[in-house]
Amino acid sequence: MAESIAIPSPAGQIPAFSSSPTGRARGAVIVVQEAFGLTEHIAEIVDRLAAEGYRSIAPALFHRQGSPVVEYEALHVAEKTERLLEIMGQLSGEEIAADLDATLEHLVAEGFSAESTGMVGFCMGGAVVCAACSRPGIAAGVTFYGGGVTTGRFGMPPLVEVAPAIVHPWLGLYGDEDPSIPVEQVEALRDAAATATAPTEIIRYAAAGHGFNCDARPDHFNAAAAADGWSRMLAFFAEHLD
Repeated sequence: MAESIAIPSPAGQIPAFSSSPTGRARGAVIVVQEAFGLTEHIAEIVDRLAAEGYRSIAPALFHRQGSPVVEYEALHVAEKTERLLEIMGQLSGEEIAADLDATLEHLVAEGFSAESTGMVGFCMGGAVVCAACSRPGIAAGVTFYGGGVTTGRFGMPPLVEVAPAIVHPWLGLYGDEDPSIPVEQVEALRDAAATATAPTEIIRYAAAGHGFNCDARPDHFNAAAAADGWSRMLAFFAEHLD
């Protein structure tokens, strides 16, 4: 069961979900949250990665806003949707990078090198991971339905502008039925990422939409796409983490 810990950082203590495998870890994976915060779904991801042998940790990127968690059903309530967008709008790329650096330093103190550390992100976290693959500190990254492809988020450039600068292997997983990330944007991202110096790959799922990996959202979950994406993620980390 994922436990709650605090990661020290210059901006204060960062709450996080944390889970460790039984026995010697094969590497470490940072899990970058959805737009809803550190949900139970993210805690389950952390535990599932630990069960696969990875030291896993998910920092709360909303810690400057009090680490709120927004229920998935909130999207159907206008004022709660507005609150969610307000929280996200307070984030900056510089602060996100600083929080991830603090998490990486926490893992380094535990004995995990950059070469043995990966990163996976979902929803807004997927965009963060793509950008993180253009910076030092990790060996590989996996994006599940990360937006901000043609319009930048958090003060960061659009992913189509970030992708050519990717220097660590990156895998992107997208659903064709995602109204927030149209197929033409995904293909533009594929083309941009193909110019990077590191290996990149994008997989599209024809019958899947946004949030297809989240089984806590029955109206979004796609079991086949989720299973295939999870398997591809594990194979990707097995290949690229030392």
